[in-house]
Amino acid sequence: MCPKRFQARTGRRFGLLVWISLLWLGLSAVPWDASSTEPTGATAEPIVTVITPKGARIYAELADTIEKRARGLMFRDSLAKDRGMLFSFPELKHWTFWMKNTKVPLDIIWMDRNKKIVHVEANVPGCNRTDEGCLQYQPAQEALYVLEVAAGVAEALKLERGVTLQFQLPASPPPSH
Repeated sequence: MCPKRFQARTGRRFGLLVWISLLWLGLSAVPWDASSTEPTGATAEPIVTVITPKGARIYAELADTIEKRARGLMFRDSLAKDRGMLFSFPELKHWTFWMKNTKVPLDIIWMDRNKKIVHVEANVPGCNRTDEGCLQYQPAQEALYVLEVAAGVAEALKLERGVTLQFQLPASPPPSH
């Protein structure tokens, strides 16, 4: 146990240090400049710009690992209309999605290897069930990419079956030997 005077003085210093550290960490984790709609600077998570045929841009976080794909957009309280998550898979399959622990309704857009939309599930509600009973969504055709955006974006941007989107995935680092 230490004297109260020491606790108060170090407590204030420690509190200020913690506050400054949290502010610095919070600011360094923000992927977009608040005055701009475009992502700026380096972030821990790659951002992929998805461009629609009419030129609209969606800034999507990249889910390209098992862990990122499993977490997806879970636990988010909101999703801006020009933001999303792009899932990139290692092979064409009928990739199944569900909304467990997802708070915001989404549009789920599956694409083939040529980035052509093969299936859209619009206005998919979130699911807060604690069991495994959340509905599952699957395309009729195999897909290599899946884009999740806020509910209503697919309709607003006319993202429907047959439309091709444009995006470039970041280069993968060479394998280490």
